[in-house]
Amino acid sequence: MSDYQIETHSELETKHVAEQLALCLKPGDVVTLEGDLGAGKTTFAKGLAAGLGVKRIVNSPTFTIIKEYQGELPFYHMDVYRLEDSDEDIGFEEYFNGDGVSLVEWAHFISDFLPPEYLNIHITSYGENTRLLKLFPKGEHFNTVAADLIGKL
Repeated sequence: MSDYQIETHSELETKHVAEQLALCLKPGDVVTLEGDLGAGKTTFAKGLAAGLGVKRIVNSPTFTIIKEYQGELPFYHMDVYRLEDSDEDIGFEEYFNGDGVSLVEWAHFISDFLPPEYLNIHITSYGENTRLLKLFPKGEHFNTVAADLIGKL
């Protein structure tokens, strides 16, 4: 069970939570997103990108696996759904140890490649607009990040 839970009631609220999270992150941070199709992962990614100062339109990198954006920090948006049942390493470590923030959708498919510390977020959809975001920090830094985020909301 997560100690950190946030309920949102619109796409705008979900984006706002992600924008606030971006303000708590630093270079090399990794955020993972889990949730069913349509749960709001891409909406969350758009908010995180906006919070990092990305001006370009952000959409799901389902077919390219990784999209890179430049903001105040580089933003690496990964959708690793297509890597299910694969052990292919497409250079994750370079991104995870780089100078930007990495957001990984469907991260459980590449669990062997994830760094030891990251922030895992599960998004559950309840009806058309309500979302429950559960934050599972891995490591002390991300405990602080999660607590800071809750404090900002």
